[in-house]
Amino acid sequence: MTNPPVVPMSEPARVPDAAPTDPGPDTGSDTGSRSTAVPAAISARGRRLPPNVALYVLASVTISFLAASSAPTPLYAVYQAEWGFDPITTTVVFGVYAVAVLLGLLTMGKLSDHVGRRPVLLAALAAQALSMVVFATADGVPALLVARIVQGLSTGAALGAVGAGMMDIDRPRGTLTNAVAPGIGTATGALVSGLVVQFLPAPTHLVYLGLLAVFVLQAVAVALMTETVTRKPGALASLAPEIRLPRAVRRPMLVAAPVLFAVWALAGLYGSLGPSLARRLTGSGSEVLGGLSLFVLAGVAAVSVLVLREAATRTVMLTGILALIAGVALTLASIRDPSPAGFFAGTALAGVGFGSGFQGGIRTVMPLARPHESSGVLSLLFVVSYLGMGVPTVIAGFLVVHAGGLAATAQEYGVAVIVLAAFALLGLVRGGRDGAAVLPGERIGGDA
Repeated sequence: MTNPPVVPMSEPARVPDAAPTDPGPDTGSDTGSRSTAVPAAISARGRRLPPNVALYVLASVTISFLAASSAPTPLYAVYQAEWGFDPITTTVVFGVYAVAVLLGLLTMGKLSDHVGRRPVLLAALAAQALSMVVFATADGVPALLVARIVQGLSTGAALGAVGAGMMDIDRPRGTLTNAVAPGIGTATGALVSGLVVQFLPAPTHLVYLGLLAVFVLQAVAVALMTETVTRKPGALASLAPEIRLPRAVRRPMLVAAPVLFAVWALAGLYGSLGPSLARRLTGSGSEVLGGLSLFVLAGVAAVSVLVLREAATRTVMLTGILALIAGVALTLASIRDPSPAGFFAGTALAGVGFGSGFQGGIRTVMPLARPHESSGVLSLLFVVSYLGMGVPTVIAGFLVVHAGGLAATAQEYGVAVIVLAAFALLGLVRGGRDGAAVLPGERIGGDA
């Protein structure tokens, strides 16, 4: 099976970084100015990153933002022991982030279509850096909530811009990278944070200071990128929250939305309650083990995206839904009859569902969006995803405290995810043939 070839696309409008001025009449006195102006313009353009490098920079921004979002997961036990709050507080801190991401997506998700990708990303990186400072100096739950809100708003502003920017550079590769980068970031943040908590001093400071350094370096790289869109009026109007789907993507969105909601609801469960479940099943207090469940889920998700990158979109979606149902069912059985091995095996299988379901949702919708619609449509996909992550998680925290406890809540949560996945399967079966998400000229799984 061959790799999908790059699709010839029309070159997106670019804002020139420098242009030689008109040298005027060709006189002897102007020869020197002309000879210096042209090399200066070439030098200015030469300072910009090549498109392939820019694509990797944008992917790294998504990875670092999602890593920062999952970094607090292994630290919640540390905060809980130090400040004495209950599980519902943990899920509220987690859920506040998801709500803030939603607000950022709804208000700033389309802003980069008007002012350009670079300005939005530079502002988002600055806000992320600020949130790391708040995290590193936090002395209580209110500071955690403030840091999560700033972090969520900046992530919401950046997701649409960075995703659309990758598709501006290379649409097929950008679509794939949009699907694989979140899993890599989430897995990396959870594991690295757990290792820092377990083996290094001052983990509640060191984790965030390391991420702060990463954001500073990325801001420098983004500043050196070439802008991929031409500025256009309407920036202020674009800040008004608006749920509007282009006609071409409405039916595919009906198929993709239940899958996206279900897989990110599962990610929310692992991000908020996963460490407690892992420690309860294994009887270990290891912080690395606490972050390992989220790492397995997100890491396997990222691998599955790469493995299935050439498969037909319908195949990817079907694989994701079936793996999600089977993985969650195995996980629930392992919680009911305690089995650490079964829990992590079910988590890995559910990770296939997470990655395939998310990739399938992106590939079902995004290729049908026109270039000037990409940022807004991608933002709406993330709105659905973060609704799935945030709302059920807060409900789960309430149930842990006021209903049946951790194990019973995990069982109920898992059943809800399975029901959502079953609805998604019904929608996929009724949706008919897979013609929604193959780019013009692209070959996926041998089908044009």
